[in-house]
Amino acid sequence: MFLKIFGLILLISGPFLVIKSGWFLENFGSIQWAEDKLSTEGGTRFLYKIIGLAFMFFGLTMIFDLFGGIVIWIFSPLLPKK
Repeated sequence: MFLKIFGLILLISGPFLVIKSGWFLENFGSIQWAEDKLSTEGGTRFLYKIIGLAFMFFGLTMIFDLFGGIVIWIFSPLLPKK
């Protein structure tokens, strides 16, 4: 139940982060790494949008109980073989 509530919070905050990336830039300032690595202008906005999309993706996987399977799939090469 906790995972579904947390997933819903992520799913709600994701679009807000994507839509209001300019607001986050004005209030929190630019991230120098994002400006250097992601693009010449607007790298911080792009990073905020990527984080928002990741929030939406992980929120949906938590709501539909797919999060555990995805985590195991990603980290299965690091787990010991049986």
